[in-house]
Amino acid sequence: MKRINYIALASLILLGTSCKKDFLDRTSGSAITKEVFFNTTEDLAIYTNGLYKQMRAQYTDLYSDNIALSNNDQNAEVRTLLAGTLTPSTVTGWDKDTWAPLRDVNYMLDNVGKVAGDPAVINHYIGVARLLRANFYYKMVKKYGDVPWYPHVMGTSSEDLYKAKDSRAAVVDSLMKDLEFAAANVRPGGDNSYFTKWSALTLLSRIALHEGTFRKYHTELNLQNTAATFLERAASASQEIINNGGFSIAGSSATDYRNLFSSSTLAGNKEVIFLQKNGRDLGVANNTHTVLDWQWALSAELADEFLMKDGTTFTSKVDYKKKAFVDLFKDRDPRLAETIMPPGFSNNVAGTPYITRPDFGGLLQIKFYPRDPALRGGWELNYTDLPIMRYAEVLLINAEAKTELGKITQTDIDATVNKIRARVGMPALNLAVANATADTYLANQYPLVTGANKGVLLEIRRERRVELACEGFRFDDLYRWKSGNILAKAPSGMYIPKLGLIDVSGDGVGDIIILKKGDNSPIAGIPEDDLKKIPKFYVNDGIFYLENDNSGRIMFIDDKTTRPRSFNEQRYYYFPIPIEQTVLNNKLKQPKGWEEFDL
Repeated sequence: MKRINYIALASLILLGTSCKKDFLDRTSGSAITKEVFFNTTEDLAIYTNGLYKQMRAQYTDLYSDNIALSNNDQNAEVRTLLAGTLTPSTVTGWDKDTWAPLRDVNYMLDNVGKVAGDPAVINHYIGVARLLRANFYYKMVKKYGDVPWYPHVMGTSSEDLYKAKDSRAAVVDSLMKDLEFAAANVRPGGDNSYFTKWSALTLLSRIALHEGTFRKYHTELNLQNTAATFLERAASASQEIINNGGFSIAGSSATDYRNLFSSSTLAGNKEVIFLQKNGRDLGVANNTHTVLDWQWALSAELADEFLMKDGTTFTSKVDYKKKAFVDLFKDRDPRLAETIMPPGFSNNVAGTPYITRPDFGGLLQIKFYPRDPALRGGWELNYTDLPIMRYAEVLLINAEAKTELGKITQTDIDATVNKIRARVGMPALNLAVANATADTYLANQYPLVTGANKGVLLEIRRERRVELACEGFRFDDLYRWKSGNILAKAPSGMYIPKLGLIDVSGDGVGDIIILKKGDNSPIAGIPEDDLKKIPKFYVNDGIFYLENDNSGRIMFIDDKTTRPRSFNEQRYYYFPIPIEQTVLNNKLKQPKGWEEFDL
């Protein structure tokens, strides 16, 4: 009976003879079947328009060490994984919703042969579909390692529904062929809200870098001898974009950096390779106002990596962990105050400062927050364009790949990292100096980084964390660098010098009060009428505490007593497959490290 039910489920996952509601709307409600559709290139244009929802903008680094505390991750599987309580019996995924995007793509690819029209146009749309199939499969590879490769829609009678997983190497080879086809056939020009040759090359270089570094550092795979091939392709694909794409770093100020994430339109922005278009006239919006003080705050560990304005390291200062909130942003890389809310920040026309709160850590995210109130309309009603791929990432891919290959030069650094730094007025990175004086703080975080280019590679990793903060890369970066152990460290929030009244707006007047329950002595003498106007927060009250009891950085009780973090190096780089799926398909085995749960 279970096998019959699984066949029925699999048919929904992989057969799929109809499309999503928005696609049906695009075709005036007519039934979408291969008999009446996939006849013209216009059919392909309409169908691929419905596939674009598979790649959306990211505007948070949830589940990584860039987040201090988040209500979003209290029941998230990453947090459960780190607590050691995630098992195949409790994990989700590998279900109809997981496989639906692949079904939708393969349905088109299986039927495209009957389309009549210009072969170049047909190949453009095939390239779009294959790009999305590659993106789908690489997300699966990142989560599970080995996965079954399905190049076609599977019928209910197909034995392939019960096939064993294909190896990581085989799946990656297949998806790279998809990406190469896309890069060769998707049109180079056009609206940047649609895929172009350059977005295909960006995804190709992104995935090639990820796979190359993953194979290099994860020696347990025994694939390190193939890592250079992927790194070379990451370097060459990103170099092609640099040489021929016509993109550039937009602007020459911190405001220009901010505008990448909070503008009503990015259509003409020379840095944006591919974007998520939003607008009232389109009836399409986003939810980016929620980044500020709704569900999460950013970590002090992220803030620590931003350099001083003169290019020296913040973490080399003896008292760097004791910088009060109002002093944290002084003489720092301007991107810090465009990522984390600084003192005096206002989100209203009156200019009233927004007051931070310590119960999430106090370091509130403002990157991606729509600054113009006219662009904020409430839940899923924010009308800012969002970058999905931008040139700064391409430059950082190029620099990292060449450094990992041992081929980086100062000319390369000047054409990549230093272009990014120059926008916000930060000093240039000098390769020789960086390698001669590798930052000890970063070296301790990434002990696997060795060799003659150790110092510059560490600085490229810093630049990547700072420049791309909150854009959804950090968790994957830690995994590909085999630095998952960093996730086992309890994150922290802002520094609190003492209990009592604290200024967080920078005007010298106390804005919040932090106390221990039952002890009001730190605010003795303050008039009661004044106290009524000031928000109070209590340490050791179920959410946060201070690392030195009465002072120190904010820490979280969830990490201390409720669910202490750990990282199992042999297991946690992959997620388990739900046990019901391995029961239904006995050829399906658990990923590396989870073998004890195989049936």
